[in-house]
Amino acid sequence: MRFLHTMLRVRNLDAALNFYCNLLGLEEVRRRTDEKNKYTLVFLAAPEDAPAAKAAIAAGRRDAPMVELTYNWDSEDYGEARYFGHLAYEVDDIYATCDKLQKGGVTINRPPRDGNMAFVRSPDKHSVELLQKGKALAPAEPWASMPNTGHW
Repeated sequence: MRFLHTMLRVRNLDAALNFYCNLLGLEEVRRRTDEKNKYTLVFLAAPEDAPAAKAAIAAGRRDAPMVELTYNWDSEDYGEARYFGHLAYEVDDIYATCDKLQKGGVTINRPPRDGNMAFVRSPDKHSVELLQKGKALAPAEPWASMPNTGHW
């Protein structure tokens, strides 16, 4: 058995792509639009995984870690269900990543007070865990004294 991808339904594809690509830094590696069934699938990979993901797709394989955003053209309310858990990504600098997200309008639900872990939520209320690559960074402000906000 091998992990293939995580599928997330999104309400607004542009807002989701802004969050995952422009703010979080993932790269689009494949897109499939189905006019008949009225949906769009967008597959994203972390920068370090993107070359392997593109090569796997080109070779007809499905063995690269990806996130699949599913946008159904007909509106549907998915509620705030969080039963899937969360996505987790390792980042080079958790403080710089959280700063970029915050400046992009994203609420840091669980700040990286420990220099190691943070949680944010996408526009569709999916939890995303950020983990510092390697050893935790030294505690630093404003993160060290920032309280939790909302759900994560």
